[in-house]
Amino acid sequence: MEAQIIALVILVPFTLAFVYAGFHEFRRYKTEGRATYGLAFDEETGTTHVTGIPDGKEAYNPDDYDPSDYNDPDTKSGEAEGNKS
Repeated sequence: MEAQIIALVILVPFTLAFVYAGFHEFRRYKTEGRATYGLAFDEETGTTHVTGIPDGKEAYNPDDYDPSDYNDPDTKSGEAEGNKS
């Protein structure tokens, strides 16, 4: 195979994904207006993800995170089992 064909085969999926994401965001912008994106913290899993932030809320600040506040589901189930006996 020629080098150009190999490069094309590698780059086309990324290009299509980028174009699809741009089109999807453009449609969202047309229906909902401007959006603010930031980190959101999921307390159930202890993970963060990027999402749209509503106007009245602040984005998650990793500097304010205290690991001792995390509610680990495994710890809860272990405590629940310990309380049964």
